[in-house]
Amino acid sequence: MPDKIVMTAEDIRRTLARIAHEIIERNKVIDDLVLVGLHTRGVPLARRLAESIERYEKTRPLVGALDFSLYRDDLDSNDARTAIKQTDIPSDINGRSVVLVDDVLYTGRSIRAAMDALIDLVRPRSIQLAVLIDRGHREMPIRPDYVGKNIPSARHEDIQVR
Repeated sequence: MPDKIVMTAEDIRRTLARIAHEIIERNKVIDDLVLVGLHTRGVPLARRLAESIERYEKTRPLVGALDFSLYRDDLDSNDARTAIKQTDIPSDINGRSVVLVDDVLYTGRSIRAAMDALIDLVRPRSIQLAVLIDRGHREMPIRPDYVGKNIPSARHEDIQVR
């Protein structure tokens, strides 16, 4: 089956700008906000959101990257193919609001694993979730705070952000 484009680059830019506005509205003090991108595709989205927030608020939130590979329940941690990426969480974010950023939300298992990994490292005041695409099919009680686009899909379909 050929690839179907569901969002153009311009759609993504506009969607990230809207999500940035929603994050600003909910989090009045940007200095207390940290955006944490989930490896791999959530990291560049977190950076782009931070740029958008800075454009509107004249202050840039801290940005980090989180690898949660060892917390996932759908991967074998003893498998040599499980690539561990660098976690880069800004120092002293305890007590701040953290927005986890990812590209596609599906079953919720990755988000659960990411929250476990984050809480092992820091004690945030709150954890929020921003996703570019929500495709449904939850297996965990996870609901995003910020959604770019809801795209219902069949379980056998694959959605990729490129």
